[in-house]
This record gives sequence, structure tokens and C-alpha cells, in this order.
Amino acid sequence: MCPRMEDWSVGHILEALYFRANISRSETNLDDVLQISNVFVNVSKGEVAKSGDLQKAFGSTEVAAAVKEILKKGEVQVGEKERDHDLTSLRKEIATLVAEKCVEPATQRPYPVGMIEKAMAEAGFSVKQNKTAKSQVSECIKQLQSDSNLPIQRARMRVRVTMPTADSKRLREKIIEGAEKVEDDETGQEDWEVIMLIDPGQFRVINEILQKECKGRGRIETMTFSATANT
Repeated sequence: MCPRMEDWSVGHILEALYFRANISRSETNLDDVLQISNVFVNVSKGEVAKSGDLQKAFGSTEVAAAVKEILKKGEVQVGEKERDHDLTSLRKEIATLVAEKCVEPATQRPYPVGMIEKAMAEAGFSVKQNKTAKSQVSECIKQLQSDSNLPIQRARMRVRVTMPTADSKRLREKIIEGAEKVEDDETGQEDWEVIMLIDPGQFRVINEILQKECKGRGRIETMTFSATANT
């Protein structure tokens, strides 16, 4: 008999996954996970496993021991309704993350999540159920930019970069070439400071320059990462 968890509602599937993630915690209550405290050979037919079946499959005739083994190692069977629910939730989560990270280029204002969802459908974006929402955001943004009619770009980060004036003389051009807009550029006797808007991908590039060239004397800090900044 193959250990399986069949015909469970979404809530019970989530409870089962929680149980598996917290398997060492003694306070986990099986009654919170199970609809019926029993083991079936065939759920659809209501065929309950006999003691001999349990002994052969699990090495014990105890139902509770068999249930725990199924929860630990069994395959979670997700029905069509649950799968559709999960995909809808995942699509909503992706759309929410995209809305948080992107803006309308002309106004620099964020889009409502519902508008992002419509654009995803227009672009034919396919949600991958085996991947997290966060890991699919970049791909989604690229597809919206290429295959939908929605003007969209990543929200810009406002950052402050500071370093000794002596270092700025040779590094200034490298730093500001990654900026979309320089808002403030001041050179003092000891330090150089620039405030600018950058694509989020430039943060790592600038930080690597500072670490390599300034040897701890320069720094970059995020001032805002907001989709509502009117620039």
C-alpha cells in the first residue's frame, strides 16, 4: 500500500505541509490535520486498511503511527479545484509583487494589482506552480514589457553614495554612469556625496565598485525604494 494523502481540501493540505515542516514538534495535533483519523487502501471506494495491510506497509498495526508516516513521506494529492485555487493565489501574489516593484514610466506612479493581473493575462504569462512567486517576478516584468500594451518599468531606487573626496576624483564617473538621474552632487573638503535615482540592478554594481576601490571608505545607502515618488 503506497502512503498517499488523497481528497483533502486546501486547508488540510496546508495543515499537512505545516505538520511536515514541524515534524519534530510534539504539540502538533493530528486532529487539526486530518478529516478522518483512519487509513484507506482506496479513498474513493471508502476501503479502510486492515491490520494486516498496516503491518505490511508500515511495520505497525497502530493507525496513528501509519498516519504520521504518511504525513512525513506521503505524496500530497492536489485535486483540480485545489490546484486552480493555488494557481489563482500564486498569480495574485506575483501581480502584487510586480505592482510593488514597478511604475507607469510617464507618471512614476504604481499600477493597481488588478491592472497588473489583466496585463499578465494579455501577455499570456504562465504561472509556474512549482516555483515561488518571488522567483517569477523578473520574468513576469520582462513579459509584460514585451507582450502587453501596459507601459511599465521597475521603480527606481533613490540612493546616497559617499566617499572621500580624494577617491571621488577617480571614481565619480564610474558611479554616476549607472544613474538615471542625479539629484544632488556635492564635493566637500573631506567627502563627496551624490544622491541619485538608479535601476535596482545598479545597486550591486555600485556597491562592488565601492568595496573594490574604496576599501571600506565609501558607502551606498537606500533612501527610498518607492513606486510613488514623482520624479
